[in-house]
Amino acid sequence: MEERLNKILSVFEGKRGALISILQRVQEEFGYLPEETLKEIATFLKLPRSQVFSVATFYAHFYLTRRGDHLVRVCQGTACHVRGGREILEVAEHCLGIKTGQTTGDYQYSLERVACLGSCALAPLIVFDDTLYPQVTTKNVVEILKNSKDAQREKGSEAEKA
Repeated sequence: MEERLNKILSVFEGKRGALISILQRVQEEFGYLPEETLKEIATFLKLPRSQVFSVATFYAHFYLTRRGDHLVRVCQGTACHVRGGREILEVAEHCLGIKTGQTTGDYQYSLERVACLGSCALAPLIVFDDTLYPQVTTKNVVEILKNSKDAQREKGSEAEKA
């Protein structure tokens, strides 16, 4: 981890105002902001740890805990809510065995509630990784998640054979 972090930091040598850019790169590399990296970033930039932590927790797109390999976002905007968004979120929670904002124990899936995805004409919708699923039903959500889990099991079986 230290080597990967040092590679990122070396790009920003002497750039004191690079905190957000560094945090973005670290999160791209690790998938979240491990606590030990925040300490190293503070030391590197000669900033108080509290300032680095404050920036990392202020912005919603930074994560301090490891997220799943797959991100499931369920829109809860007005149009989605009116068209069954709450039920879709509840079904996703049930299928994944986690609550909103949590990650499965095997780090395969994280589930997030999103205030609005800006595609109200397609409501209700979910985004699975980078794929948008418009006008979903609770049945669709079950199928999407089941297909993903089946694909993960297949990958695992193929890896074991190799």
